[in-house]
Amino acid sequence: MIVTIDGVAASGKSSVSSGVARALGVPYVSSGLLYRAATLLAHEAGLAPHDPALLPHLEAQPLRFEPLAGGNRLWLGERELTADVQSAAVDAGVSAVAARPELRAWVDRRLRALTPPFVAEGRDMGTAVFPQAQAKFYLTASARVRAQRRAAERPEAVDEIEAALLRRDEHDRAQSVPAPEAHVIDTGPLTLQGVIDTILAALPQGAAPARTS
Repeated sequence: MIVTIDGVAASGKSSVSSGVARALGVPYVSSGLLYRAATLLAHEAGLAPHDPALLPHLEAQPLRFEPLAGGNRLWLGERELTADVQSAAVDAGVSAVAARPELRAWVDRRLRALTPPFVAEGRDMGTAVFPQAQAKFYLTASARVRAQRRAAERPEAVDEIEAALLRRDEHDRAQSVPAPEAHVIDTGPLTLQGVIDTILAALPQGAAPARTS
């Protein structure tokens, strides 16, 4: 089975997806890490998102993506990129990278090559990448709530993060929409475990993999 969890930036997709995956005993797949990796590699190579040299540059890199239930990891050869892609500079550029159709196709090819079962999170997992998914969810929350959560992990001020998230929402509007059949969940009033429990309760009967003890 494939479970998709889409949503706006900083809505809790990664933490929720990891929790759901652990409960089901399957990997979770963070599509956003691949977009962040592309953004970081573009920045380090001095390439703009629209540069025609970017896609060949990405395809030539020994990038390895590990989708694990407890957290995804990225490697460039022997160098781990997992922490490097979580920066304000990558935040500022990732929407422009994700807007390029050829770069979205690069990410999608990597995702579709994975073998189910898994939980996939991103912007358009349930609409464009895995339309055949048996269970689809979409997470949302106010920009203020999302900024407060992100401020707990980063040095930027809440107002600064909120403004950046609003800009990101506008950039992502074309890609980040719920699938018609998706369960839409406002994570604002819920705890992390509350969101996870809501998703687990909504999974189709008999469709979920056996849970690990």
